[in-house]
Amino acid sequence: MGTKLNLSGIVSESIVDGPGIRMTLFTQGCPHHCKGCHNPETWAFEPRHPGDVDKILTVAVNNPILQGFTFSGGEPFCQAEALAELAEKAHENGLNVMSYSGYTFEQLVEGKDEHPEWMRLLENLDYLVDGPFVLEERSLMLLFRGSKNQRFLDVPESLRQGKAVSVNEDTLYNGTKSRI
Repeated sequence: MGTKLNLSGIVSESIVDGPGIRMTLFTQGCPHHCKGCHNPETWAFEPRHPGDVDKILTVAVNNPILQGFTFSGGEPFCQAEALAELAEKAHENGLNVMSYSGYTFEQLVEGKDEHPEWMRLLENLDYLVDGPFVLEERSLMLLFRGSKNQRFLDVPESLRQGKAVSVNEDTLYNGTKSRI
């Protein structure tokens, strides 16, 4: 039996939660409680639907149209250790990995001493949409984001440069970004 996740749900094939066709895992548990959140049922940390990392990976790998995983919430970084394991295994199988977080990239990096699992997950992400959802900044015109304060980040490049680096949305789908 593999590492366990506490999930709110899974969308096996999504085209709205990141680039390409993705399996989206909605984690259960969130400390942010953003006003206007579209998933308030994910806030409670009580067990909801157990998920097994290895079983989820097997389903994804056996779906030839999937290009990656998206970790949504709840707050994925509250289950960073298990999701980092899944992300590592996803990369080993040629899948890319994206996550949403109510924390900013800077908060996640600054919290690495207290939460080393946050850095392990960050190091295994290709993309991150960071920052809390802000209802007053809501926009339907943003790629993969809900509010204007959120950023769509290239995580490997952000870690290399030591600062948040946005994804070049113009080149996202033309084959220049690895693992797409």
